[in-house]
Amino acid sequence: MLPHPLAILSEEETNIARNVILAQHPNTVIDFREIYLSEPPKAQLLEFLALEHSGRLSPTSPRPPRLALCQYDVIGNDRIPSFEESVVDVGTRQRVQHRVVGKEHHASLTLSEFDTLVERCFASPLFQKALADFDLPEGFEVVIEPWPYGGLDYVEEKRRYFQGLCFATDKRKNNPDANFYSYPLPLIPVMDALTQEIIRVDRPATGGKGEGLTEQTFKRDIIGHCKDSDYVPELLPGGTRKDLKPLNVVQPEGPSFRITEESLVEWQKWRFRVAFNPREGATIHDVWYDGRSVLYRLSISEMTVPYADPRPPFHRKQAFDFGDGGGGNMANNLSIGCDCLGVIKYFDAVMTGADGSAKKMPNAICLHEQDNGIGWKHSNWRTGRAVVTRHRELVVQFIITLANYEYIFAYKFDQSGGITVESRATGILNVVNIDAGKVSEYGNVVSGGVLAQNHQHIFCVRIDPAIDGPNNSVQVEESHPVPMNAVTNPNGNFYKVNTETMERAGFFDAAPELNRTVKMVNPHKKNPISQKPVGYKFIPLATQRLLADPNSIQARRAQFAQHHVWVTKYRDGELYAGGRYTLQSQEEIEGVSDAVKRGESVVDTDVVVWSTFGITHNPRVEDWPVMPVEIFQLMIRPADFFTANPSLDVPSDKNVSSRVVGNDCCRNAHI
Repeated sequence: MLPHPLAILSEEETNIARNVILAQHPNTVIDFREIYLSEPPKAQLLEFLALEHSGRLSPTSPRPPRLALCQYDVIGNDRIPSFEESVVDVGTRQRVQHRVVGKEHHASLTLSEFDTLVERCFASPLFQKALADFDLPEGFEVVIEPWPYGGLDYVEEKRRYFQGLCFATDKRKNNPDANFYSYPLPLIPVMDALTQEIIRVDRPATGGKGEGLTEQTFKRDIIGHCKDSDYVPELLPGGTRKDLKPLNVVQPEGPSFRITEESLVEWQKWRFRVAFNPREGATIHDVWYDGRSVLYRLSISEMTVPYADPRPPFHRKQAFDFGDGGGGNMANNLSIGCDCLGVIKYFDAVMTGADGSAKKMPNAICLHEQDNGIGWKHSNWRTGRAVVTRHRELVVQFIITLANYEYIFAYKFDQSGGITVESRATGILNVVNIDAGKVSEYGNVVSGGVLAQNHQHIFCVRIDPAIDGPNNSVQVEESHPVPMNAVTNPNGNFYKVNTETMERAGFFDAAPELNRTVKMVNPHKKNPISQKPVGYKFIPLATQRLLADPNSIQARRAQFAQHHVWVTKYRDGELYAGGRYTLQSQEEIEGVSDAVKRGESVVDTDVVVWSTFGITHNPRVEDWPVMPVEIFQLMIRPADFFTANPSLDVPSDKNVSSRVVGNDCCRNAHI
């Protein structure tokens, strides 16, 4: 059976693409980075999907070719890698596109490059000399945490670098999960990726408030004022709580969802496909509700984490967690009963080894149902009858670990036609050393000798709407107060709702004082009751935008983070808010800001809406040693899409498993 055009590449298809690339480059070394599905051009895919949804699809129906995007380095006799991209037609086993990526761009990092950094650090006389400035207690060893270099300073040579953040771990605990972040060291070795040499060791300042940006004030006993801060259960001094009883998610009749072809999901009138790629992680495609089209594609496009410590080299400390290394590449193997509860469907991913061979990543995505409280309810006080339904959601979830931080991303579909995109940040704060007894304006001291730097996490969700068809418009709705006047507002209670349709690609920001709302509508279909265009809406999250100065490298390479909403005209392959190549970038190139600059019409056409939101994270002591989740939700809801509440038909059955608590937990107080 032929795979669906949106199905991820199989291991066999991945290996076919690999072999085609190897044949194109004889007598050279090929270092593969990624091989994954190059999604079909939208025009081709829409023709196929129209046949599929109409029931007219047959084995002889034309299909888009199965294309593999291959990213790799070609290493010739000069040992200088040339970063190249090719598209391979897996069916014909032919390369159909090829380009050499310009020297101004860097390929996304690989974990093997991180491994090399760690190896070279410990072999480096320069690094060993820097370490000699410190006296570590007996039983402590150095740990190196590889990091992207960040945006190159304008005076730096445009070479590929990696840096390491250094810590110490107490080996006397005999536990590999002991928290080494409790013991930060003020050393940052820098490696030239081409020569694989440590070219310098940066020495960040460790001073406190009022001290200079570069002064070296540390003492040789560099971690003498630090203390243990563990989070794994077996190392907690008091162990874990003993009074927490099990809470089980039980579905005795099984799940309400159905999965076909390992990608098609059907649940409670929803129908969509799940895919996965090494950059964006889980993606959602061809979303329909009750036989009507809602979205063409939904994804987490990018995120950036800029730090606010101006002391060199921390001014460069900024990660693009999807562009620099790939969110999908960092995805967890999800655990049953921990990461996901209930009756779970797991989706595997296929990743690429350095030799280009396919590797299965098991359990990269989990799908499950969850109860999220009451869905709707009304009590008739006249009769005493209450009708209530539960708010059940279908959750598509993936989790990525990026060094110290974890991010949990979920697409949640509900029975009222709503979609929620949720991001949760947890994990361990990225910390640096601070002298004993000092505090800093660049962050918060969360443990002895441990400064958690102020920073932001800024996400961008890419929404490709298809509201009852591919051609849509974007409306901006605002609610304005109306001054009291004798003609239209004599008692002062009236407010006016203004709606404007965006004419050209552009951007704007959240405005909670106006209840500014984004509506994605089909201008050719009117709701028969309201007479308004059918649509879906969301209220932009009024979170703080990027705080870096607009002229800074931090800001120039993250234009997408400077506004809450961007609206652009669709182009094939334009998927990444921060641009295709973010590693060591100094400017955002081919990102959403460039798309807006084209100034194209976005009326009654194929539009894309980009929603940016995030966390300004000024750490607190309670975030240490591991951070409780910070949760943000983008709620995409129907707006005059239906003719009534679409969840009216959800059963209001009583849950027979629920019971009144027994006397074992409730008692009278004795004073």
